[in-house]
Amino acid sequence: MDKLVIKGGNRLSGALPISGAKNAALTLIPCALLTEEPLTLRNLPRLADIDGFQHLMGQFGVTVSIQGNRPEDFGRVVTYEATRVTNTVAPYDLVRKMRASILVLGPMLARMGEATVSLPGGCAIGNRPIDLHLEALKAFGAEIELAEGYVRAHAPDGGLPGGNFDFPVVSVGATENALMAAALANGTSRLGNAAREPEIVDLCNLLVAMGAEIEGIGSSDLTIHGVKRLHGATYRVMPDRIEAGSYACAAAITGGEVTLDGAKAGDMAATLHALRNIGVECEEVKNGVHIAANGKLLATNLSTAPYPGLATDMQAQLMALLCRAEGTSVLTETIFENRYMHVPELTRMGARIETSGRTAIVHGVGSMTGAEVMATDLRASMSLVIAGLAADGTTNVNRLYHLDRGYERLEEKLQLVGADIERVGAE
Repeated sequence: MDKLVIKGGNRLSGALPISGAKNAALTLIPCALLTEEPLTLRNLPRLADIDGFQHLMGQFGVTVSIQGNRPEDFGRVVTYEATRVTNTVAPYDLVRKMRASILVLGPMLARMGEATVSLPGGCAIGNRPIDLHLEALKAFGAEIELAEGYVRAHAPDGGLPGGNFDFPVVSVGATENALMAAALANGTSRLGNAAREPEIVDLCNLLVAMGAEIEGIGSSDLTIHGVKRLHGATYRVMPDRIEAGSYACAAAITGGEVTLDGAKAGDMAATLHALRNIGVECEEVKNGVHIAANGKLLATNLSTAPYPGLATDMQAQLMALLCRAEGTSVLTETIFENRYMHVPELTRMGARIETSGRTAIVHGVGSMTGAEVMATDLRASMSLVIAGLAADGTTNVNRLYHLDRGYERLEEKLQLVGADIERVGAE
């Protein structure tokens, strides 16, 4: 199994390209199930999760064609064509590896009137039930049963009538599933307390480009007027705000200066606010965001929250950065209850971190040392890479399949800005 070998101490400097957003792409791909016409997505990142989702789409009879697939390019142009959906079952063997697979439930139900989807898997970062997905679809008229580890959903004859649903808590995935289902419903649907993440806006914009009628885009109150059919479209995936934030932390911990090409400051405002509080200069520039860490890193207190708050997907990376800050920082994780699995690995590198429930207290240290560490989930993996870039000596990061799920050609991008990092195969 491959591992990353990082020799710490190099200051990152230069321009680093930001890929299309994984979390957006995994929501946009299933929109192909909503139309018989081709859907072309540009700026689609090359990731294990994307490949897995495309394999799942193939199970339904969707043809997938990749255009201009040049190995030296970041991102791809991919066309999905669901002229005929030949299967409405998403099997366990495919779904168990990736939680986002549940996002085929809404569009399949809306177009085909039925769907059978295995209960999903994904990163082991806490309990992530799909009850809100199912409750929203029930509110739109679906009949749903759970049997033998599968969700079996049926629409009434003639299709989903649509309806109203208020989310008791904000759920990104459930909002996405409900939006896709409502787009082809017979009537008007309303979603209250809906998620407002930029990835939700990206989904709404694609659906509108396909002919959907949606009011309130960008707000927590969405009204969807169902249409009889959607058409194909060509659409560019938004830049990955989490990838951009991760590389900002990498630059900052090395005292570096990088330009994140393609990043959108507005999408990552909470992350930039946190970085500024830590003493990092962040400036929006033409076609990107400029990051510079020229002084001391300062301790701060952070709490994750639904958008527009600080993304839970940035908690681990910011924790790694705060390990080198002066003073004591307090982090509170409000989204997932098991998202401090990177703490023992950072401790192996010399970090001083105490955890109690959803709170982590980070005591800044003057230096960290390279070590043999193991990734536990996607964002935890990146926190170990960030720490390794500034650590004395060599850090070996094992179990790279987590990183390959969410960071496109990570070592190549870091090499572009001066990191001493390479991927090596198992001996």
